[in-house]
Amino acid sequence: MLTKELMRQVYLLPVDERIFLIEKTIKSLRKEVRHGNPVEIAAHEMLSEYKSNKELTVFTDIDFVDFYEAR
Repeated sequence: MLTKELMRQVYLLPVDERIFLIEKTIKSLRKEVRHGNPVEIAAHEMLSEYKSNKELTVFTDIDFVDFYEAR
C-alpha cells in the first residue's frame, strides 16, 4: 500500500481510532529505537575489539597486495 493511500485511509477513521493508531505507531518506534538494529548493535560492540585486538585485523595488512590465483 502506498503512503498516500494509507494516509487517505487513516483520515477516514474516526478520531479515537486515529489516536489509537498514532499511539501504537509511536510505541513501536520507541521499542525499535531502544532495541535498535541487531547488526548495527553488534558492529558497535565489536568496534573497540577491532581497534585493540590486532589478531582480528591481521589480514587487512595485505589488502592492497596484488593477488594472483594459481590455476
